[in-house]
Amino acid sequence: MRATSATRSERESPTLPDTLHSLEVLVAEDEPSSRLLLERSLESWGFRPVVCADGTEAVERLLVADAPRIAVLDWVMPGMDGVDVCRAIREAQPAVSPYLILLTARSSRDDILAGLRAGADDYIVKPVDREELEARLLVAARVVKLQQRLADRVQELEDALKRVRQLQGLLPICAYCKRIRDDQNYWSQVETYIAEHADVQFSHGICPSCLETVMKENG
Repeated sequence: MRATSATRSERESPTLPDTLHSLEVLVAEDEPSSRLLLERSLESWGFRPVVCADGTEAVERLLVADAPRIAVLDWVMPGMDGVDVCRAIREAQPAVSPYLILLTARSSRDDILAGLRAGADDYIVKPVDREELEARLLVAARVVKLQQRLADRVQELEDALKRVRQLQGLLPICAYCKRIRDDQNYWSQVETYIAEHADVQFSHGICPSCLETVMKENG
């Protein structure tokens, strides 16, 4: 990884926003010194590194539940190389797709296209400039957070749609007390049932007809 002057780094290095702190980043690098340097850099930027020494281990870690959402992959590794890892992850189609960054000394147009076509989201040519890597990781972190917000929003809409569907069709209602039977065979007041299955709150009052009846009953 190419070093830059401390003064320039301190002056220009972006600060990781609070909303992006503590993201796990998988690092797959077989060369020990490069792996350690990447690990320490990630820690200094506020990320939580998860290190692997080869591509096979990287695939295993990226396909488990709660896997890191970002991965930095060396192209040349024993077992599976970085391109193979990208291809394996995309073919597996995990529920949450990670953001994949390839690191390589290969800089030809054909190599870059091969990496991107295999499924990489970004491509950095070695020797890696520390500031460039940090900036690209910030982009990756923003993309991951945006994907998470969109996924949360989709889940909210799906939950709302389920509640709407629960209010469609036939509702078993008592002809005398007007209570509604729910899916657990419990009987609830109409307003209680609707409030639990829809985004509705009730404000109780009295209609003119009932008011007249009550007035007559109370003389």
